[in-house]
Amino acid sequence: MQSKSRIGRPLKDLELTDEECEKLELIARRPKTAQRMALRARIILLSASGKSNSAVCEQLGCSMPTVGKWRERFRVHRLEGLVDEPRPGAVRRATDAKVEEVVTKTLETTPRGQTHWSQRAMAKEVGLSQPTIHRIWKSFGLQPHRTETFKLSPDPLFVEKVRDIAGLYLNPPEHAVVLCVDEKSQIQALNRTQPILPLRPGVPERQTHDYQRNGTTTLFAALNAHTGQVVGQCYRRHRSQEYLRFLRHLNEQIPEQGTDIHLVVDNYATHKTPAVTRWFARHPRFHVHFTPTYSSWMNLVERLFSELTTRAIRRGSFLSVQALERTIRDYLDAREAKPFVWTATADSILGKVAAVSQRIYESGH
Repeated sequence: MQSKSRIGRPLKDLELTDEECEKLELIARRPKTAQRMALRARIILLSASGKSNSAVCEQLGCSMPTVGKWRERFRVHRLEGLVDEPRPGAVRRATDAKVEEVVTKTLETTPRGQTHWSQRAMAKEVGLSQPTIHRIWKSFGLQPHRTETFKLSPDPLFVEKVRDIAGLYLNPPEHAVVLCVDEKSQIQALNRTQPILPLRPGVPERQTHDYQRNGTTTLFAALNAHTGQVVGQCYRRHRSQEYLRFLRHLNEQIPEQGTDIHLVVDNYATHKTPAVTRWFARHPRFHVHFTPTYSSWMNLVERLFSELTTRAIRRGSFLSVQALERTIRDYLDAREAKPFVWTATADSILGKVAAVSQRIYESGH
């Protein structure tokens, strides 16, 4: 008896337009495409080339039902058929109106007797869960618990000074040294009342919250804006006399052969006394550039002071001012001479200031 060969259902033709073919090839090759979408695109491309379902299965290593499913989905719905259908689940409680209410309340109101909303307070107010409030705030970039400070300078020469100092950092004069000079005053020699417990596996370093004050010192520092080298001196007082001593020290440290020195300093009274003015008149290679009022952030040496505080002083314990000063000198000597790179142009700074001024004006305050 002669057996009959088994014949399956004939496959319906699958033809692609040029646009569909280009889109499918892009999905199949793009590195950031989800793997399931890339597989579906390859199934359609191979099927459209005339390959049978079994041949596609063998080449891609997937099952026959998978190939049949996505081939038919594409034939009926085209490219939209390759996207997953919405899955069943709980009905969304946070309607668009609720989301709008949460955002509006967060931006325009505060709880009674409080300065800002918490997730728990907002959830109770609008009748949603705390995780839902968290997701809404995250989606809209809202962080009511955070605050930042700002201070607009009233300096009448603000624009000119910003352009002057930003120009020094970005395009310094030839054969000149740009030094950012300032004082970190009233550095306290604090001694913890009990010995510090050192770091252990699973246990951070621990120290008492109270301390004994053993005096203060002031660090006068000059940071070379383009090499990162630092010249520093500690003095017990913070007067124009100490500032002049530091200027003389700088004058001795830097060779005089044709080297101009541009000093970036703030508007502290110590920097403008008659004695200091006369000293600069006798040393014409020094050129002083004052930062705008309330704009000490333009002085790069402030970055050095922050680094010093974080890495050497804040967690230290000092029995005397001498011990504190030794620590400061050791840190400056061991510090790698690496500059803080300034990237902001004068126009970008002035643009941000203008934007803040506009917000203040629009707020009506």
